[in-house]
Amino acid sequence: MKTNYSRIIALILIVSTFFYTCRHELIKPEENGTGNNPPPQTNSCSPDSVYFVNEIQPIISSNCTTSGCHDDITHAEGVNLTTYSRILRYVKPGNATDSKLYEVIFKSGGDRMPPPPMPALTADQKNKIIKWINQGALNNSCSGFCDSMVFTFSGAIKNLLQAKCTGCHNPSSLGGNIDLSTYAAVKAQADNGKLYGSVTHKTGFSPMPKNSAKLSDCEIRQIQKWIQAGTLNN
Repeated sequence: MKTNYSRIIALILIVSTFFYTCRHELIKPEENGTGNNPPPQTNSCSPDSVYFVNEIQPIISSNCTTSGCHDDITHAEGVNLTTYSRILRYVKPGNATDSKLYEVIFKSGGDRMPPPPMPALTADQKNKIIKWINQGALNNSCSGFCDSMVFTFSGAIKNLLQAKCTGCHNPSSLGGNIDLSTYAAVKAQADNGKLYGSVTHKTGFSPMPKNSAKLSDCEIRQIQKWIQAGTLNN
């Protein structure tokens, strides 16, 4: 009886230890897609540096982590690019040309990323990725990219949406059946309340951008001011 009792106690201890270990494995931020520790902030942005949170993550989330591609649900070809640590798996810090991310964005035809019919990354977007990798592929961010006093469509809104939204919302990739690639299309979403509701993460709206940091208070203020001024094509 003592032998059986000892075996039962030992089994309970083993199961308890296994459960405790698994429980902590399941909540690793890197594995559940919730991201990493907040990146370090700097006082102001340097024109000589490229910042992951401000520039690189929006490019990748808008063009690569759309539904059916490299998001948390689909992870096409086993690739998930929703967090810094996951992106880093395809990057060799300090050496862009030896990085998988560099390789796929410069391929042509059906092998390039994002794949056709989605538009290829612009030369500016590619250059930012190259520079970011060569600068060490840091998980960095900064303040000072935005000026809330500038809120015209051509001076602020168009560039903001192109950088962070139109990769998912263009005629070739109508996420949520929404197009944000032209002034008329953006105005329609502003007029019906969806644009502001989404970027401010209001209840009842799908929070945008997907798989990326929320727009800064300054960027949201630019959109709000543009809408309040009459959503002009200015």
